[in-house]
Order: sequence, then structure tokens, then C-alpha cells
Amino acid sequence: MDKSQVEALESKHAALHAIIDEEEHRPHPNEDLLHELKKEKLKLKDELAGHYVH
Repeated sequence: MDKSQVEALESKHAALHAIIDEEEHRPHPNEDLLHELKKEKLKLKDELAGHYVH
């Protein structure tokens, strides 16, 4: 994975973090949406962790 791919994953991970944070602070957060967003964020984190291990 090259540097631009890592940066893209990091950017997407940060964007998901912001969306999750915003949704969690709504008066009535959408739990289904939060579940899917957190799952996607974890997938990105795993991809990034795999890159840094190699």
C-alpha cells in the first residue's frame, strides 16, 4: 500500500469519526446508522493496522 492509499484511508477514518461523533450527540441518534458507521470505521482501522505491521 503506498502513501497516498494510507492517507486516503486515514482521511476516511477521520471523516467517519466525525460523522459518528455528530450522530452520537443528536437528541435521538440512529442506532442502526451508528452500528454501520462504527463497523466501517473498524474495518478501516484494521486495514491501516495491517499496513503498519508490514
